[in-house]
Amino acid sequence: MKNILILGANGQIARIVAERLLAEQPETYLTLYLRNSSRVNDLAKNAERVDVVEGDIYDLETLTKATAGQDLVFISNVDHDPNNRITQNVIDAMKANGVNRVVASNVLGIYNEVPDEFGRWNRETIGQSGLSSALRSDKLLEESELDYTTLRLPWLNDRNEIDYVITHKNEEYVGVSGSRKSMADVVVRIAENFDFLKNDSVGIANAATQGKTRPVY
Repeated sequence: MKNILILGANGQIARIVAERLLAEQPETYLTLYLRNSSRVNDLAKNAERVDVVEGDIYDLETLTKATAGQDLVFISNVDHDPNNRITQNVIDAMKANGVNRVVASNVLGIYNEVPDEFGRWNRETIGQSGLSSALRSDKLLEESELDYTTLRLPWLNDRNEIDYVITHKNEEYVGVSGSRKSMADVVVRIAENFDFLKNDSVGIANAATQGKTRPVY
């Protein structure tokens, strides 16, 4: 049995991940962590495989208790905190419990890896403060000695397709947009094989959107 903690469990990608893990990986047990537990009542009906913890990621004590006994932690929300308390709290909670595998959501553009007009627009839209905090989050994970994967997500849409290309750190980002189902698919693959994309900061997008100057919805 694999124990997986999903932080921000009512997020759109987080819910897709949870639903797929329950349907496709029967040896997986989920802990859903969020501020309002009633929002995942539908998932909690699978009581044998789902535990729900009501808490805030900024609450280190509650987070540390929820992290105990986990095999993988998925941070579904991007850490734009100016002090990166989200990332640091997760690192501290994991180390306190001897948990090693973490997958963290982030944004594209933190390494100036997005080219051309869309790269310019993306930098302007997210803003320097947002990019700086997101970059620090990635650096904290890289230096944490945990087995981490940072997912540099594109501008998202709700298309039904699962169609994406993965780029690695120091490679040019390919694409500008992708479906939430595609992003969830990467997390599900990591949950199945913890070595997949281990110790890497990766970009994910639909290659067909490469060259667009604005997000594709």
